[in-house]
Amino acid sequence: MATGLNFLDRQVLSITIIKIQKELDISDTQYGLINTAFLVSYASMFTIGGRLTEIFGGKIGLAFSVGIWSVASILHGFTQGFFHLLGFRFLLGIGEGGCFPGAAKTVSQLFTLKNRAFANGIAIGGSAIGAVLAPPLTIWLANQYGWRWGFIVPGIVGVIWVLAWLMIPWKGLIIKEVIASEKDKPKKISMLQLLKDRRVIAFLIMRFLFDPVFYFIMFWIPKYLNEQRAISFDQIGELLWIPFFALGISNILGGWVSDRLIGFGFPVGKARKTVMGFAALFTTSALLIQSVPTAQWAVALMSLLLFAHGFWITNYITSIGDIFGDEATSTVVGMSGTCGALAGIMVNPFIGWVVQYHSYAPLWLVCGIVYPLAFLVFMIGIPKIKSHRLKING
Repeated sequence: MATGLNFLDRQVLSITIIKIQKELDISDTQYGLINTAFLVSYASMFTIGGRLTEIFGGKIGLAFSVGIWSVASILHGFTQGFFHLLGFRFLLGIGEGGCFPGAAKTVSQLFTLKNRAFANGIAIGGSAIGAVLAPPLTIWLANQYGWRWGFIVPGIVGVIWVLAWLMIPWKGLIIKEVIASEKDKPKKISMLQLLKDRRVIAFLIMRFLFDPVFYFIMFWIPKYLNEQRAISFDQIGELLWIPFFALGISNILGGWVSDRLIGFGFPVGKARKTVMGFAALFTTSALLIQSVPTAQWAVALMSLLLFAHGFWITNYITSIGDIFGDEATSTVVGMSGTCGALAGIMVNPFIGWVVQYHSYAPLWLVCGIVYPLAFLVFMIGIPKIKSHRLKING
């Protein structure tokens, strides 16, 4: 539910921007800067939030994150212009940055190796549920009560979630490792040590390459459908949920398939890489999006792209957990998220410029090549994935 709220709150602006631009006179270039403000704070808090989650645990980390971004979402409903949106978007990023490191830490704490990818798939899949609900819910709220309520209502739901989350008792749920000796007890690893690890660098480079694709999908597709495919505001709600529904299914399937391969005798590394390799291959469908004749075909290819992304990202995050365990999983996930968001910061204003003065065609070309390139980095930088964990109770 937390990851679902994360993507729902994040996507409201990309849907309502069609109305906001007309009411508040915001240009495409300014919209790119607004998204950049989100990414700046998101990038910072991905690492900071991940590190704090290592210290305080998933329960407190997620409560803090959801609380901050829910307040920020409510504030969006009171915006009066460009600078308001810039500030409120920055605050939203502060909250949302800690979500996925917190989710990864929670899964690492609560699930064993044989079930971890499936559990990660369910947790990450929640984000797709939020993205599926965002278009029809936001458009309904905007049409019934005005676009401002599209921000306020999810924010209120987030505050309620925080209260419910803090009431859940965690005693007895956290899995304990069986420690062979005192010297084998988990020790916290410094960020400097992690940055000297070749595997960490590989994960960071990969995220730097593929994350801008997902930010492009999240922030710009409603405008693409409206401006390039002549899809009305109401019709966007009828179509935009489909790619994210495909993403939600593949998040869960990606974890399940990977775990099943391990059950069939695949080594952990081979299982993760097999799934990610096929996923990278299917992302090349993005190369065809600009050339297909109808919006429906474009949405179908976007759905295939996000279906492949779901398999990819679930096994990417699970691979980090496989290697770094409780000592550093949320930190490395956080660092990788920061790296991806920094790439988004660099690319997003450029996207606005390309859209405003040229076309979307070069952007789809990039979307179709970065995942295979990231997979090549994976194969070279991390030739073997060895499970970090010792024997685990449960």
